[in-house]
Amino acid sequence: MAAVAIIPARYQSSRFPGKPLAKDTGKYLVQYVYDNVLLAKKIDRVIVATDDERILRAVREFGGEVQMTRSDHVCGTDRIAEVAIDLDDEIIVNVQGDEPEIDPEQIDQLVGLLETDRECEMATLACPFENPADVMSASTTKVVLDQFGRALYFSKGVIPYPRDDGGKVHSAGKWLLHLGIYAYRRDFLLRYSSMPPTPLEMVEKLEQLRALENGVRIAVGIVDRAGIGVDTPEEYAAFVERVRAKESPQGQED
Repeated sequence: MAAVAIIPARYQSSRFPGKPLAKDTGKYLVQYVYDNVLLAKKIDRVIVATDDERILRAVREFGGEVQMTRSDHVCGTDRIAEVAIDLDDEIIVNVQGDEPEIDPEQIDQLVGLLETDRECEMATLACPFENPADVMSASTTKVVLDQFGRALYFSKGVIPYPRDDGGKVHSAGKWLLHLGIYAYRRDFLLRYSSMPPTPLEMVEKLEQLRALENGVRIAVGIVDRAGIGVDTPEEYAAFVERVRAKESPQGQED
């Protein structure tokens, strides 16, 4: 199946304005994402979708493909849907623009889910939690699956609820952390972006619940670990340190 990856990238961010263009390593943050996605064997094409001329120029500067979109989109899904309208690819992958260390093999696994499960119109990834405190945190999204590896529900709350332990989590690996990467069948993506928000989506503030509430099957692949995203200047500084450590002579020897 033909698959294209679209990276939504906007300049404005409440916690880190101009994040895609951060360049302390000599390479744009969005460029790291773009280059890693290009390494995925099941991706035929990579497109950055933006509403900002500065990002447009930067992507063209490093030789990437980029398309301008409207500036009034409320989420990245709507932005990639605007680009997907003019594409013929059957599978559209939504890759977050703040995942500079994304694993290309995970992208291939994601595409493979839709290749093998024809009943699913959408796919995503999850990994076991490592820390019980992260399971309890409302800042992480949990997912529970049915016996066929499809999503039953997503929540910021602790699901499943450990009733016998009084709500306390002792073994984090029994819970699944949802990762914010998605693959869609193109026709479904176009329908999905036009669907009105649903009750559970509005309560949990989780867009993927719109699909479940409309009876859409979501395939979920399990991976070993989550990538390290960049949401804040502090997280970007840590990423820069990792890059420089790898590029140092000592790092290359290790």
